[in-house]
Amino acid sequence: MPTSPKKNVREKKRLQLDWRFVQRFLSIQKVLFPSWTSQSVLMFGTLLVLTLTEQLIIYQVGILPSQFYMVLADKDYAAFRNLITLAILLILLNSTLKSLDQYICSQMYVGWRQSLTENLHADYFRGRVYYTLNVLREDIDNPDQRISQDTERLCKQMSNMASRIIVSPFTLAYYTYQCYHSTGWMGPVSIFGYFVVGTISNKMLMGPIVHTLFQQEKLEGDFRFKHMQIRVNAESAAFYRAGKVEHMRTDRRLQSLLQTQKRLMNKELWLYIGVNTFDYLGGFLSYIIIAIPIFTGIYDDLSPGELSALISRNAFVCIYLINGFSQLIDLSTTLSDVAGYTHRIGELREAMADILRRQCDYDPASGDNYDFDSDFNIHAGPADTAFVLDRLSFRSPDSDELLVEELSLKISQGRHLLVVGNTGTGKTSLLRVLNRLWEADSGFVQMTTCFGPRGILFLPQKPYLTDGTLREQVIYPLKDIYPASGSVDDERIIQFLELAGVSNLLKRTGGLDEKVDWNWYDVLSPGEMQRLCFARLFYLQPKYAVLDEATSALTEEAEGQLYRLCKQLGMTLISLGHRSSLEKYHDVSLRLCGGGRWELTTLKENGADDGHVIEDTGL
Repeated sequence: MPTSPKKNVREKKRLQLDWRFVQRFLSIQKVLFPSWTSQSVLMFGTLLVLTLTEQLIIYQVGILPSQFYMVLADKDYAAFRNLITLAILLILLNSTLKSLDQYICSQMYVGWRQSLTENLHADYFRGRVYYTLNVLREDIDNPDQRISQDTERLCKQMSNMASRIIVSPFTLAYYTYQCYHSTGWMGPVSIFGYFVVGTISNKMLMGPIVHTLFQQEKLEGDFRFKHMQIRVNAESAAFYRAGKVEHMRTDRRLQSLLQTQKRLMNKELWLYIGVNTFDYLGGFLSYIIIAIPIFTGIYDDLSPGELSALISRNAFVCIYLINGFSQLIDLSTTLSDVAGYTHRIGELREAMADILRRQCDYDPASGDNYDFDSDFNIHAGPADTAFVLDRLSFRSPDSDELLVEELSLKISQGRHLLVVGNTGTGKTSLLRVLNRLWEADSGFVQMTTCFGPRGILFLPQKPYLTDGTLREQVIYPLKDIYPASGSVDDERIIQFLELAGVSNLLKRTGGLDEKVDWNWYDVLSPGEMQRLCFARLFYLQPKYAVLDEATSALTEEAEGQLYRLCKQLGMTLISLGHRSSLEKYHDVSLRLCGGGRWELTTLKENGADDGHVIEDTGL
């Protein structure tokens, strides 16, 4: 969605390596390291021990050339042979430690990704957060990408940085001491000054990269979403022969993404130049530092062999110290990636926390945190009432015009309500307010019966089919099969599939628990999807069924059969629809007239046939 220039300025200032980044990064670390006894802390400690041991081995390998100079200058064959053996053992040990280092980093990456993703999922699927983020909030782009892709990349980059970062303080301190011992104060001071200049330069070069990376990830999500949109709606687009226009619009998103990637590459070019320049200059700096004590005559009393050994040892110490600083500078590009992903994930976490704070004053009976499997027979609130509305007014979140004004209504058990009105008058919007998906503009609305089986269930206008087996489609949204997978439950499911008119799905899927490798939306017709949703409704058997155009794809005869079955199973119906044939199954009609106006009338007794269509199920 387009944003105002002021918002863009604020966003650009925010997405830097600043205090806000530090706060977001530390909040993520609390998720990755929840306690001192957590697995992440133990693995981090093990990695520290391994890397320190690895550095000790590297130091021994690094000073071997100086010993070779001495042995070869003295032509000592026995000592040379021992050095070769020692070198092979040290190299094998170092290779093993380095491999373990990489293995632990990989394990940490998997553990971090699991912890952070599950933490995001816990808030994302709590209450109606996922709905608010995807439908009502415009400031958070592509929450799905932030959870799946950005989280993976952040954890990957952090695991790549881990071993180098945790060992750096120890190696820098140790080699600073060794460098001072070999070259005096001039060596460490020169190297530290060199590092400070490099850090400042790279900080200036990284600033613009973080914001551009943030924008690139947003456009990546937009481009992927466009392809997902075409995949989901391929048939509808094909009926419109819309290949050319979708091609154009998809290419447009691709071009926007590639232009941002090019801008990012241009900015990264200067960072790469700076990093590589400091890497190569570091090699020359080590020789300059070594040359100072040599040209000042400090080592004039040494023989050529001893001087060569000393130069080799000092060169290793100085070069390794410079290399330690250079590695930190090399992390600049990785750090800019980490900063970009940290801002995107941190921004998402803050938005979800804000949504949850706004939801905290909801009536507990609304069922925002209802556990469908906790108690299949739960009851809450007055036994004969579902909703109480008192002078309720509401509007669309993106409009200033009231859809309904000061509506007062009590929806009670046994009084079936039909909501009618022209398109755009707010019928489905009323259900959103009742289900607490939208906030009321004024007035009062209360759900006085629990949400879920034996309480209130909604059948949305677009049938929702989850992934999984036929059994999982019928029992949705139960997490587990109730009362248990077995002959009794199987008989109930099969009976309700027959009553809903989709028993043929048993043959097409191969049974209730056979996994299918196709998309339900691609295989079922609109009518079959609606019938399957009614089979779900029959299985869950709520006291109140809220139906939003739930039979629009069915014939009036099929519609009547399903409505009669709902009433015979004890459900009180709250229906939205355009067909006049629906009136015979309801007692009260609420007509939304537009402009906030509404009419409530009692329907005439019409003697609709509610006779037995099904046998007693014993439920």
